[in-house]
Amino acid sequence: MEAVELFAKGGSVMYLLLISSVAVAAIGIERFRFYNYAGHESETFLSLLKESFKRQQPDEVLNFCSQENSCVGLVASSGVRAAVAGENVELALNAAYDEEAMRLRARLNYLSMIVTLAPLLGLLGTISGMIESFNIFSIQAGQPLAITGGIGEALIATATGLCVSIFALIVHTYFAQRLDENLTTLDKTVNIVLANLGGQHETP
Repeated sequence: MEAVELFAKGGSVMYLLLISSVAVAAIGIERFRFYNYAGHESETFLSLLKESFKRQQPDEVLNFCSQENSCVGLVASSGVRAAVAGENVELALNAAYDEEAMRLRARLNYLSMIVTLAPLLGLLGTISGMIESFNIFSIQAGQPLAITGGIGEALIATATGLCVSIFALIVHTYFAQRLDENLTTLDKTVNIVLANLGGQHETP
């Protein structure tokens, strides 16, 4: 049986499942590109940052950090900029960390929602199809193929919903791991900056 024919027999809920699967793919592509940008050579940057603190003044370190556009570079720049301006370094780092963490977590909740929503949509489509099948059976008494065939078609929605949910779960798990890795790198960045500039607070 062709895919288009199966899709049509799954009922109207199949369109919602199709939208959900497209959303998972779109979010996955966008998050993959963003995480690659966020963690671009971050460990190399942190190593160079440590050396920069040892050999250079804060304003020179700021110039170095400003050349790095990744998440770690933005967080480090915020802390060093605060030190150069005589402001509270820890406060600036926390604000930058929270902002970057929010960007890293963006849209992952949608994946989590689809993991739960897709099977429910499939179940809804199956129940609707079974109700229709029982109505046909009550009208066409003595024709068991009418109900068995209808139930078989109704189960297409449940199978599709489970497939979409599995797809979303795999994508969500992968990016949850990437999120943890990037947050750990941000923590390292904050610790490095605080270790070198943590004593510099806002001037009275």
